[in-house]
Amino acid sequence: MVFPFFADAANLEFLTPPLLHFKVLTPAIQMRAGALIDYRLRIRGVPVGWRTEIEVWEPSVRFVDRQVKGPYRLWRHLHTFEDVDGGTLCTDVVEYELPRLPGRGVVHKWLVRPDLEQIFDYRAERMRERFGAGRLV
Repeated sequence: MVFPFFADAANLEFLTPPLLHFKVLTPAIQMRAGALIDYRLRIRGVPVGWRTEIEVWEPSVRFVDRQVKGPYRLWRHLHTFEDVDGGTLCTDVVEYELPRLPGRGVVHKWLVRPDLEQIFDYRAERMRERFGAGRLV
């Protein structure tokens, strides 16, 4: 029940906070390894184009999206799905690196990390709304 929700890239809009003005641009995406997905969003009001590639696609187990074009030097997002106690444990692991710029440690500490925490907290809340109460791990 949970994995098919993620197999529809349009559901990313449901999982993303409104403050990002997130929009999937690629029509009729066939989720599979090698699929490219284009998005438009705003980071702190600044318009950003983002393209990801689905690197790994193992239905009902995991998938990995990797930024091909976007604001990060590196962005790799592993999504895993595990059957537990009559439900599904969804886990996100994100590897990211900011572009090389002066003061990036400060930018990360005071802007990027808090923003990402807020985004993933929102995502967890929306998952609870969609699939029922659960706990965060």
